[in-house]
This record gives sequence, structure tokens and C-alpha cells, in this order.
Amino acid sequence: MPSPYILDRTSVTVVMAWVLVALLPAIAAYVWLFGPGILLTLSLATVTAVAAEAAMLKARGYPIKPFVGDLSAVVTAWLLALSLPSLAPWWLIVTGTLFAIVVAKHLYGGLGQNVFNPAMVGYAVLIVSFPVQMTQWAGPLELTATPLGMGQSAAIVFGADVSRSLLDAVTMATPLDSLRTGLLQQQTVDEVVRQPIFGQIGGTGFEWLAAAFLLGGLLLWALRIISWQVPLAFLVAAWLTAGFLHFFDAGRFGAPWFHVFAPSVMLGAFFIATDPVSGATTPRGKLIFGLGAGFLTIVIRTWGGFPDGVAFAILLMNLCVPLIDQYTQPRVYGEVRKEPRR
Repeated sequence: MPSPYILDRTSVTVVMAWVLVALLPAIAAYVWLFGPGILLTLSLATVTAVAAEAAMLKARGYPIKPFVGDLSAVVTAWLLALSLPSLAPWWLIVTGTLFAIVVAKHLYGGLGQNVFNPAMVGYAVLIVSFPVQMTQWAGPLELTATPLGMGQSAAIVFGADVSRSLLDAVTMATPLDSLRTGLLQQQTVDEVVRQPIFGQIGGTGFEWLAAAFLLGGLLLWALRIISWQVPLAFLVAAWLTAGFLHFFDAGRFGAPWFHVFAPSVMLGAFFIATDPVSGATTPRGKLIFGLGAGFLTIVIRTWGGFPDGVAFAILLMNLCVPLIDQYTQPRVYGEVRKEPRR
């Protein structure tokens, strides 16, 4: 039998299926803490992604069934949906998903060829193009006077006539939005975090959602679907960067635990930055990739134009992957290092 001799029976479908399973705790927590609107977002994104995948495969002359069945389009849809407000209008979800599948994935050659993470490309396009619609987050149920059911959530998502008073009652700014707005109004961090939206270490409800993403990420690590380098480096860099700023001026910069226990950081560290296609591939390269993404996340949150920086941090690091991989290639087994000439 020709080399290599190590047989890996893990298929793309199996890996993608495990990623979807690992996201289920976070989805369950989302429904429990924020209501069923996220199920509509996930369903709409999934249908759009599968339809776009099939259309692009047919246009490119590829067989539809085996490629649609690998679940990669569904994973992209779920990652994007979990990054969007659960009460975002339907056309926003469809637009972001189409851009992720058609442009960020297939125009670069399809699965395995994309330079950027498709879900984060879709998110970045939406947050830049439709910033107002990207703020329609459902508030935690414990802080909402009139929790939404599935029917009311569907009415908001699909643009039915909903009173502005109802919409204002069930939506609110995220903790990151609230912190950024308060600091811009010259309030201190201690003054801002007195709002009910802030919990013990993160946002009310949001800290438990972050814990659910962490649980799913640890499952992927235990199954060896992802390696430890990227998530650990991402979280350490985010903690140290936020901690450094907080140490020197606690009134202007949020605590490191607040930043790390934001759901976007846990989602980014375990599910997005670990993308084997758009991320670094060498062991040292993964550490560099994770450190850079975590550092840039806090930098963008602190001085950038948007309250969260995970998507832009990962996309910027995607640009650096060829250079990172080139200079972190491990020595070939048996290779003799050449002594420099004197």
C-alpha cells in the first residue's frame, strides 16, 4: 500500500454533523433564555443555504446530492444565524445567507477553496450595510414584560403589522451595545453595568449562552474535531488584552471576564476561528491565528466602529493565513538542518 499509511475514516459529513450537534446546547439555551425566535432564523437560513448551494452546484456542473448532503451549507447557515439578532427581518437573513454561500464560498471555488469564513463574510456584509436592522435583538425573557411566542416572533421576522410599543418591549440593546453607548456618553464602566442587562460576569442571559457555546466547543475538542491551539490562544489573547486595558483604566474599559463571556467570543473561538479551510493549519500557526484574532477582537470592540469585533478579527486573520502557514511549517521528519555558511 502506498504512503501515507495513516487511514482517516472521518468524512466531511460526519465532521459537519458533529459541529451541528455541538451547537444544540447553545440553541436550546437561546430558546430558553430569549424565546423561540432563533428557531425561525435558523430555519430560514438553513432553507436559503441549501437552496443556494444546490443552485450553485447545478450552475457549476457538479452533482447536487453528494455535496448538499455533506452538511457544510447547513453549518454555515447555523453559524450565521446564531450571529444575527433572533428577530432580524427575513430579508436580512436571506441576504446574508445568500452572500455567504454564493459569494464567499462558491465564487472562490466551493468547499475547501474559500479564503474567508463564509458565515463571517455574510455577517460583515450585513452589519456594514444594515446596522439598524442588526440591532433588533430579543431581550432576555427575565427582563421582558411580555415574552414573545412563536407566532409573535414570526410576525416580527416576516414583517407583519406589529406595534412599535410591542417591538420596543421585547427588544433591547445587547450588553456590548449598552457598554459602548454608555462609555460614549461619558459614563464609567461601573455606572453602565448597573443596568439590568448586565449579569454577574457578563450579560443577563448572555453569560449562560456563552457557557453553552463553551460546552459545545469542549465536545468538539474531546472528539478531536478541533485542536486546542486556536480556542485557547483566542481566549487567552482576549482575556489578556482586555485585562491589560482594564488594569490601567477600569473606568473606561470593561473587565476581561465580561469580554470573554460574551457569546460571540465563545462562538468565534470554538466554532469559527477553528475552520480548517480559512484558518491556519500548522500547530504554531494556529496559536498565532488565535492570538491575533483574540487581540483584534478587543481592539475593534474598544476603538472600532462596531460594538463587537469577532467577525472582523477573524476575517483579518484569514488574510494572514498564507503568510502564517508559510513561516510556521514544521521541519520535515528526517530533514537535516543546514548550517549557515560562515
